[in-house]
Amino acid sequence: MKSRGERHIGLLNGFAAYGMWGLVPLFWPLLKPAGAAEILAHRMVWSLVFVAVALVVVRRRAWAGELLRQPRKLALITVAAAVITVNWGVYIWAVNSGHVVEASLGYFINPLVTIAMGVLLLKERLRRVQWAAVGIGAAAVLVLTVGYGRPPWISLTLAFSFATYGLVKKKVNLGGVESLAAETAIQFLPALGYLLWLSSRDDLSFASEGPGHAALLASTGIVTALPLVCFGAAAIRVPLSTLGLLQYMAPVFQFLLGIFYFHEAMPPERWAGFSLVWLALTLLTWDALRTARTLRREINRPSTTMTTGTVSAVRKAESLASAPEPPASPAARP
Repeated sequence: MKSRGERHIGLLNGFAAYGMWGLVPLFWPLLKPAGAAEILAHRMVWSLVFVAVALVVVRRRAWAGELLRQPRKLALITVAAAVITVNWGVYIWAVNSGHVVEASLGYFINPLVTIAMGVLLLKERLRRVQWAAVGIGAAAVLVLTVGYGRPPWISLTLAFSFATYGLVKKKVNLGGVESLAAETAIQFLPALGYLLWLSSRDDLSFASEGPGHAALLASTGIVTALPLVCFGAAAIRVPLSTLGLLQYMAPVFQFLLGIFYFHEAMPPERWAGFSLVWLALTLLTWDALRTARTLRREINRPSTTMTTGTVSAVRKAESLASAPEPPASPAARP
C-alpha cells in the first residue's frame, strides 16, 4: 500500500498531467502562422528528440532491441503511430480553426466509444447501466447532429481514433514514454520529409518567422512528453479508479476554454447534446464506483474456508468490475 505522501505526490502529478492536457488549446494558436500539418510534423520530430534524450539520461535502452525482435508488436506500434497521427492532426486543426468545444466533446464521448468497441470487437458483455449510457450517448450524437447541421465529425474522429489507440496499446503493453518514442520514431522520417518539402517551397514557417517562433515549434516535443511523464508518475501512485475520474479534467477545461476564452457559440440544441453526454458519463462513473465497492466487499469478506459459494461470489464481483478502464498510457492525448 502506498504511503499518504506517495498518494499525495501521485495526485499532484495526475492533476498536472490532465491540467496540461486540458489547457493545451491555449498553446496551438501560438504556433500560427504555421498550418496544422506543419505543427503536426514538428510535434512528431521534436517529440522523438525530447523523449530520446530523456531515455538516454535515465538509461532505458534495452526495450528498443526487444521491440525490434518482435514483428507483431512492432506492427501494432505502427498502427498506433498511424492512429496517433490522425488524432493529433485533427485536434490541432480543430483548435486552430475555432472548434475547441467540438474537440472537447470527442474526449467526453471517448469512454462511451471505448465501451462500444469492446462489445463489437472484443465481445465484452455490458451491464444494464452501461447499455443505458451507450444508448444515451448515441442519442446525444443525434441531437448534436441536428444542432451542428452535420454529424460532429471532429468529435467522432477524435473519440474513435483515441479508442482505437487505447485498444492497440492494450495489446502492445509498452510503457508510455517508451511507446511514444517508438511511435514517433516511425513518424520521424515522413514528418522530416514533409518539413524539408515545405522548406524547398519556401513555405516553412520555422525558418522564416524568427527565433521565438522556431523555439515554440521546437517546444511541441516538451508539450507532448511532459504531461505523459507526470501521468506515469501518477499511475504508479494512485488507484486507476482515481485516474479514471481525473481524466474528465481535460475535456472540462477544454470545454470551458472554448466557451469563455475562445467565445464559441453554444445554442440550446448543443447544450442538450452535451447534457446527454454528461448524463451518460455520470451513469458510467456511478456504475464503476458501485461495482468496485462490490468487488472489495466480496474479496474482504471474512471467512475461514473458501467455500464454493464464496468463490462464486468473488468471480461474480470480478465480472461486475470488468468495466472498460481509462487508457493506461494516453500518449495520444491532444
